[in-house]
Formats: sequence, C-alpha cells, structure tokens
Amino acid sequence: MSEVMVTIDDVLRAERRIAGHAVCTPLLSAPMLDQVLGAEVFVKAETLQLTGVFKLRGALNKVMSLSPEALRRGVVAYSSGNHGIGVAAAAKMAGTRAVIVLPTTAAATKVESCRWWGAEIVTYDPAHQRREDVAEPYMDQGLTLVPPFDDPEIVAGQATAGLEICRQLLARGVRPDVVVIPCSGGGLSAGVVLAMRHFFPDLDCVLAEPAGYNKMGRSLAAGCRQMNAEEARTLLDALIGRIPGEITYSILARHGVRAVEVSDDDALAAMALAFRTLRLVIEPSGAAGLAALNSAQVAVRGKRAVVLASGGNVDPSVFARALAL
Repeated sequence: MSEVMVTIDDVLRAERRIAGHAVCTPLLSAPMLDQVLGAEVFVKAETLQLTGVFKLRGALNKVMSLSPEALRRGVVAYSSGNHGIGVAAAAKMAGTRAVIVLPTTAAATKVESCRWWGAEIVTYDPAHQRREDVAEPYMDQGLTLVPPFDDPEIVAGQATAGLEICRQLLARGVRPDVVVIPCSGGGLSAGVVLAMRHFFPDLDCVLAEPAGYNKMGRSLAAGCRQMNAEEARTLLDALIGRIPGEITYSILARHGVRAVEVSDDDALAAMALAFRTLRLVIEPSGAAGLAALNSAQVAVRGKRAVVLASGGNVDPSVFARALAL
C-alpha cells in the first residue's frame, strides 16, 4: 500500500468531521523545561484530550465515516487500552454499540475508562489467545472492526493532532527544527509526519520506541516491515504492537524519518520532568518523545523541538514510582 491512500486533503476532511467532538489540545512550553533540555521545547498535550489520549481522533474519524447501516450494527476493536478508550468514546458520540477486546494485562485505569464510555468489555489471555480471534465472532455478527492504526481514516484522524501543532506554531511565528513522536503501529507518527511535513518540508522527524522493541526503527533500516519477537515486557505498554502497519510504514519510509529507543527508566524520568515543569500527567508510553530528548537520544540543544505527549492514562502506582525518582 502507498502513501497516496492518505493525503493532506484527507486530514482536512477528518478535521471537519471530528470538529466539536475532539478537543483542540494545547501546545505547552515552560522556561524551566527549556532550561533543563537546553532547547525551546513545545509539548502537544494530548493527555488533555477528552479520553486522555490522542486515539479519540482516529477512532472518531473512522466511526463517523461509517454508513448508517454499519453504525446501526456497531463496532468492535482490540487494544492494549488506549485505542479501546477512543473507540468506546467515539461509539458513544455516534450513538452506536462498541465491543472492546482487551488483554487481561491491561491497565485498570484503561479498562475502567472503556467501561465508563459505555463499551462492552471482552478480555483475553495474551499468552494463549490471539485478540483477532476473540474479535472475529463479533465481526461475523456484523460489527465493523475499527483497526488500531493501519487504516486511512485512522491515520487521517490522528494527523489532525499534527495539523493543530502546525497552526499553533505558525500563530506564534515559530518554525520547528525537530518533532519527536511515540510510535507503535505508526498511526499517530505517520499522521503527524504527513501533516507537519506539509507545512515544514525540512522538519527532522524522529520516532520514539521502547528499548528492545523497536520494530518501526528496524523496519525503516531494513527497508521492509519487521516484527517484534515477542510481546514486550515494558512500562510503555501502549507501544507494544508486534508489527508496523503497511500504510503507516509506507508513509514513514517515504518521508525518511528516523527512530530512537527509550527505556522504562527514561520514560519514568520524563514523566517526572513533565510534572515538575508543566504540571502535566503523562503515562510511560506517552512520555516516550520527551524521554528521547531528556536522555539525549535526540540532540536538541539550541534547537526548537516539538514533542507529542500522546497519553495520560497512567496507573497511580506507576505515576508515584516516577515521582519518587
């Protein structure tokens, strides 16, 4: 599949479709954060999205693009948590049924959020079951699968975060040097790169992945999609998909992005830094971009850097662990 499947016109259409439902989240900065990192840093706070994570954007665009008959039947999604929350919220806004397939290892806060938005929760054991197999009976009943990332409407929806960033920067008269984006299957990163390169063609685009589970980085280096050997054991649980999407990989490869790895400790330190300097609560996966800057995986001293804080649905015990550093 190729990049022509998602264009800037698709992103603008998605923006119109989800307007009034998703929040235009703030682009934050703080002198203390700039001093610590030696750079002018802007943090896109998708932690303040209605669902606490960027995933609502893509889910809304996908769900609201369905036919009336498909909406009548409902939707199903599988997720480690955040995508499920987005689909549950989108389904509620569209007035349709949602079934969310979650692993038994999903964070309790994410399970509770899916349920709060009115979704039916189905759990599976990731050690012995495939989530696709658990979702299949619901698809057989006529429910539409809302994929987590490898879908044109999903990518276009996530790209609206990048569109907002560009407008927010231009309103301040700022041209960024680099953007760092947490990456799993690539829906957010592909969308943001697509949108931001439209406005800033020379922008350095960097992906942040969990250390040892850098499937997108290895894919970009190899010239074809690579799979992680096993499910990751990491606090960055929203970034543990097994293989990049075809559409998302194609977009990122064509735009010549690069990738870095961050550890659990890097993510925890970034969470603490975000709280101290911005009073922002970020989950480990959502802090991957800031972690790449704070751990010097991405050299930004003297530059203007944008970071996606992609989600804030963190268990209190994990957040307390970060603050104790």
